[in-house]
Amino acid sequence: MHRLRTPDERFADLPDFAHPPRYVEVPAGDGDAEPLRMHYVDVGPRDGAVVLLLHGEPTWSFLYRHALAALAAAGMRAVAPDLIGFGRSDKPAATGDYTYQRHVDWLRAFLAATGIADLSLVCQDWGGLLGLRLAGETPAMFRRIVAMNTFLPTGDEALPEAFHRWREFSQKVPELPVGAVVQGGSAQPLAPAVVAAYDAPFPDARYKAGARVFPTLVPIVPDDPASAANRRAWDGLRRYDRPFLTLFGARDPITQPAQVLLQAAIPGARDQPHRVFERAGHFLQEDLGAELGQALAQFLRP
Repeated sequence: MHRLRTPDERFADLPDFAHPPRYVEVPAGDGDAEPLRMHYVDVGPRDGAVVLLLHGEPTWSFLYRHALAALAAAGMRAVAPDLIGFGRSDKPAATGDYTYQRHVDWLRAFLAATGIADLSLVCQDWGGLLGLRLAGETPAMFRRIVAMNTFLPTGDEALPEAFHRWREFSQKVPELPVGAVVQGGSAQPLAPAVVAAYDAPFPDARYKAGARVFPTLVPIVPDDPASAANRRAWDGLRRYDRPFLTLFGARDPITQPAQVLLQAAIPGARDQPHRVFERAGHFLQEDLGAELGQALAQFLRP
């Protein structure tokens, strides 16, 4: 497996994100002896209740900068990894190096390497496709869950036409414009420095294999390689009776309908203060900023 590593200077002077980088190594998989380096941000008191924040496509831990500050200020330990292929984490150079199962395995290896357990989960976009999978497989690990503009697809349900348009665009565009994609999924205008921060992990197209392939890994047919495992995870989620909250941006044509399905299926979602933010899009972390951080801190505070 040929892997790339974004130069550190690409991450200089990021707005509101002056966190020292931390790394663990995770097995690459399929017998590759050389591990992959996975980056994460870890803020707040070491003995605080742990909150794991999982980003999605095509972002990185920078997405959670406001939530990290709010959770740490509330006395919690907030941990935000960069998925393999994103942010400061190593980037396998071939799209074939990425599978849904490998991302699950890399995330499990990250939790084992950091010793993080007995935690709460905040997940959005692909962060939910991975985080909800883990929660369904090992529900006792998670004290509370917040799902934001995400779902756990099995390929048994029809996805909105907007997803298929996005999937086609992601495969046909000559070079995936990462910063522009984040701006397009946000309802509010982003500062140029913020857009640049989303482009920072990708010096050129070679670094974008993970971002490029992610949309094709979403199960859209019942016999997708990930479908059976996701169905089994749903069995666990349908028994999850700890607090489960949905916070969704209304201006998202792809995931917005999923909130109703999550609330109906998961016992822990009953009688929770679910919210739909009318002025937010898919990346509600950008549209709401500190407001979202405070909402998360309030719900997740022990």
